[in-house]
Amino acid sequence: MHPSEVLFQGKRQPLLLPACDHYAGSEKLMLKSMALQQELGPLFDITFDCEDGATAGAEPEHAQMIVRLLNDDGNRHNRIGVRVHDVASPFFEGDLAVIVGGAAQRLAYIVLPKVHGAAEVARAIKSINQHAAKAGRATPLPVHVLIETHGGLREADAIAALPQVECLSFGIMDFVSSHYGAIPGAAMRTPGQFTHPLVVRAKLEMAAACHAHGKVPSHNVTTDIKDSAVVANDAQRAAAEFGFTRMWSIHPDQIKPILKAFTPRLSEVNEATNILTEGKNASWGPIAQNGRLHDRASYRYYWTVLQRAKLAGLALPDAAAALVNDPQPAT
Repeated sequence: MHPSEVLFQGKRQPLLLPACDHYAGSEKLMLKSMALQQELGPLFDITFDCEDGATAGAEPEHAQMIVRLLNDDGNRHNRIGVRVHDVASPFFEGDLAVIVGGAAQRLAYIVLPKVHGAAEVARAIKSINQHAAKAGRATPLPVHVLIETHGGLREADAIAALPQVECLSFGIMDFVSSHYGAIPGAAMRTPGQFTHPLVVRAKLEMAAACHAHGKVPSHNVTTDIKDSAVVANDAQRAAAEFGFTRMWSIHPDQIKPILKAFTPRLSEVNEATNILTEGKNASWGPIAQNGRLHDRASYRYYWTVLQRAKLAGLALPDAAAALVNDPQPAT
């Protein structure tokens, strides 16, 4: 049996996405992002932005420009999504009609901002599916949801439970602003974003909701675009202390520090390889290695370490590559 089939016992494995989600709002920045993705490979996603990227009065033209880029040969890996206007915006349906209608086959996902609850997300997904079906897309279009309102946070678990939702992303600036001064502006950045109780609570609840349903929690942006050490520190804390597995980028210089922070270290990969190799040789029964017990519970953890390393483009030891590259059975 395939390792994943044994270790997860018929349950759906947690979703894994590239660790960095890079936002681009203008055509110039979109083209630069696409060029960098072609250079590095599909190690990071790109999100084209309608909500903050479109010039007032030129929203339809912005959406049409996005369709042109999505359908361009430069979209080599089909790992570009789009943040549309919020559901209450008069441009929401227009965004879907133009972008999903014009590039349904090339879209990686749709991002929904400023949602207020699961019912609103469900209605938006229904509309997305109608446009996608009309455009001939055969598979469901993944949906990412920004958690940045009180209602969105309150219903984060219900939103994460929706089958088509694959990622929740924390919008810290809108979340802090929605408290109208009760949370200081310093909580939008480090160290306040990791210490203020209301922000910490929001991040932990959102991350927990994702993990409960096998979805991906994406950490908010680092607004300091000049100091790569700041974004590296933020990414490391988001991963190690808050359970995030993905993070926004708003500047190309932030991409590599984010990827590095979320990529398993070589020592972790080697440890995972050794444990899983012994586990496989023991037909996935319990083993003892270096005086520690391992069984299917820890095997699942180390299996995920190897999957994350592979997704990040890390060169795997031959034994690890044999495990993760073994074709999975059809489901």
